[in-house]
Amino acid sequence: MIIGIDGNEANVDELVGVSVYTKNLLSYFQKQASSNLQFEIFLKEKPKASLPPETKDFKYKVVGPSFLWSQISLPLALKNTNLDVFFSPAHYAPRYLSKPLVVTIHDLSYFYYPEEFLKKDLHKLTHWTKYSVEKAKKVIAVSENTKKDLMKFYNVPENKISVIYNGFEKNVPSSKFQAQNSSEPYFLYVGTLQPRKNLKALIKAFNEFKKNNPEYKLKIVGKKGWIFEDIFSLVDELKLTEEITFEGFVSDDKLVNLYKNAHGFVLPSFYEGFGIPILEAMSYGCPVIASNTSSLPEVGEDACLYFDPKNVNELVKRMEESKNPELRGKLIDKGLERVKKFSWEKSAKETLRIIKSAVSQ
Repeated sequence: MIIGIDGNEANVDELVGVSVYTKNLLSYFQKQASSNLQFEIFLKEKPKASLPPETKDFKYKVVGPSFLWSQISLPLALKNTNLDVFFSPAHYAPRYLSKPLVVTIHDLSYFYYPEEFLKKDLHKLTHWTKYSVEKAKKVIAVSENTKKDLMKFYNVPENKISVIYNGFEKNVPSSKFQAQNSSEPYFLYVGTLQPRKNLKALIKAFNEFKKNNPEYKLKIVGKKGWIFEDIFSLVDELKLTEEITFEGFVSDDKLVNLYKNAHGFVLPSFYEGFGIPILEAMSYGCPVIASNTSSLPEVGEDACLYFDPKNVNELVKRMEESKNPELRGKLIDKGLERVKKFSWEKSAKETLRIIKSAVSQ
């Protein structure tokens, strides 16, 4: 069997979200490659050193030009291949594909928050995803919440969708990294800076919490996404520039250190397709406070403190509760157990089974 894969999401310098997902699947697939199971990974640009190395049964194919790549360049390239099935790890499938298709859908946030997307991106997400799920023999959803949205917005038959949770692998700091301990307690946020992440509510809640807990800080980790200016403006307005720090995109080593030393991790998002940072925090013994929306209760179960993301006072209350030593101990223990349920090997193994099954249908 020869499996074609769109590997572009993993061929980037900064791995976040879907990029992490694609990279981990490719790493597993490379180890499974054999004369009976071959993989052809299609890319817009030459593979970066961070990608799994080629073998005789796991090959990269660079196809150009990059403009409208999945709609023109890739379909033309696929005409001259003898693939048995094609897998797209992120929404967009090649047009005019004559082979069986499997596609992963991570979230449909653009239906709930269309104002957060540029018009051209919104059009692509809405219409290209529609084509992908209609064309696909099998659709993989990363949560039951995403499955529900696929059925609601695209009328995808339930028996066509397989829910396969994202995996998780705990990062081990490199031997060269010098860990640093914080002298002040702090809450931590990790994720892209954009309206859907609800960071303004977190900043407002922190401002209220700090009135009775002046020693606390807030560290915000993540790259700028879009419509993020209001976040910085609010920090200035509340005069919190000394108490709230924006760390930007950080190395894996530094991120581990931040999780390990944090008083608590807060994910205030209105909508998440999955929410890997919850598992990251749990794995390092960091108590989690999360929104009670979308997939987050599904991922965290009873190992988190939950709040209504539209209720700032409720978040303040959860932040206060996180100071209770007994409750903290329970959250840490439950989190360490919860994270054991997720692994990239488990996720990739099940994904490969679904890809193979699409050929026989």
